[in-house]
Amino acid sequence: MQAQWNERFAAPGHKYGTEPNAFLRQQAALLAQASQVLVPGDGEGRNGVWLATQGHQVLALDYAEAGLAKARALADQQGVSHRYSAQWADLADWTPPRQRFDALVLVYCHLPSAVRRVAHPQLASLLSPGGWCIVEGFHPRQLQGYTSGGPRDIDMLLTLADLRAEMGDLLDETLAFEGEVALSEGSGHQGPGHVTRWVARRR
Repeated sequence: MQAQWNERFAAPGHKYGTEPNAFLRQQAALLAQASQVLVPGDGEGRNGVWLATQGHQVLALDYAEAGLAKARALADQQGVSHRYSAQWADLADWTPPRQRFDALVLVYCHLPSAVRRVAHPQLASLLSPGGWCIVEGFHPRQLQGYTSGGPRDIDMLLTLADLRAEMGDLLDETLAFEGEVALSEGSGHQGPGHVTRWVARRR
């Protein structure tokens, strides 16, 4: 899987564009000024770098070196390298930082369910009290005729029930959605998609 992502991100351009995810843009008003934000699975940096341009201090994680290189270059281009740190991490086998965060952003950070059930509560535990968790990912119904992207393995797709089971002990849900949206994110996400969106706050 890691080799697949490195190959994908090594291609010219940005697979999912350089603009932030639309749902993240909508929800970013929840974040206090100069928040400390953790962005696992940031890929080529479109979401984390945008958050840094909004004045937040961002720690982005990914296990594809090709994506990390593009993310750092994008941060340089946007003039926010001082607020954007991109680090290699494999959420299947990692040591969480001691730092606490004001927000956790999981945008199309698809993991095998066995990894996700461990990683999600670990990530949620890194939020400070009152910290926000913002999630968008493909729902299992994405496999039912949708061609706008996402894993073709149902084990890596997300439902609200999954998120509630994995992070609900630590977080209070404030927004929950499963349904069809229009996607326009580079060449990787184009057209109708069936997604799960979730916002929750650390107790």
